[in-house]
Amino acid sequence: MIYVFFFGHWLASVFFQSLFQHRYAAHRMYTMKPRVERGLHLLAYLVQGPSYLSPRGYAILHRQHHAFSDTERDPHSPRFFRDALQMMLHTKGRYDAYAYRREEPEARFAGGYPEWKLIDETLGQSWWMRVGWGALYAVPYFFLATHWWQWALLPVQWVLGPIHGAIVNWCGHRYGYRSFDNGDGSRNTLPFDVVTMGELFQNNHHKYPMSPNFAARWFEIDPTWQIMKLLAWAGVIEIATPQKAIYPAPAATPSFQATRISAA
Repeated sequence: MIYVFFFGHWLASVFFQSLFQHRYAAHRMYTMKPRVERGLHLLAYLVQGPSYLSPRGYAILHRQHHAFSDTERDPHSPRFFRDALQMMLHTKGRYDAYAYRREEPEARFAGGYPEWKLIDETLGQSWWMRVGWGALYAVPYFFLATHWWQWALLPVQWVLGPIHGAIVNWCGHRYGYRSFDNGDGSRNTLPFDVVTMGELFQNNHHKYPMSPNFAARWFEIDPTWQIMKLLAWAGVIEIATPQKAIYPAPAATPSFQATRISAA
């Protein structure tokens, strides 16, 4: 049963990162009423707990990633790091600079993301809260873990957000197949991405940065998009972008370089 708890939390955490921090805060692919936004903001924090990423820090870094993909100005390109851990530590430094307001980004990367000081700073940046979340996550292990080595999963749950980001940015720019020549190293790692809820369709996403469906080919499935369609049908959200990932790309589709800044 401890595996159900772990993988359930894994999927819920990466789903909210994909839905809220990525597709909403960074790209504004959909709109919703202010109360719904607050509810989703709160749910993201409650689900992600100690590894919660502020929408501001996430959005700024992600927009820079699109603008400078796999160049020296990319905040997390695997081309410039020996391993994923080095890349994660570098990314953390850049994220902290914006999340803690130690630096301000270029104007083109700022704004348009939800901000809630209580969640993003008072609670989200409190080490007391992080320790509390970590202790809370340990409770199920006392009741469900049947072997001592299963406790090794616990610290992973404390840092799920950065781990998900590292998997997407490392694997999504190193391993898999390419459907489009975007001028960078982006790849589609899995045709049915249940590991990161569609985030590993990096090659598709860099070609069509404003498409809410990251899948482009007939055999690809983006789980987060399937849930977004249900939310839109129920009136919870409204899809705001008409862009659609298409394979093969129409001849008139702008090149990746032409869409880098518009991705913000």
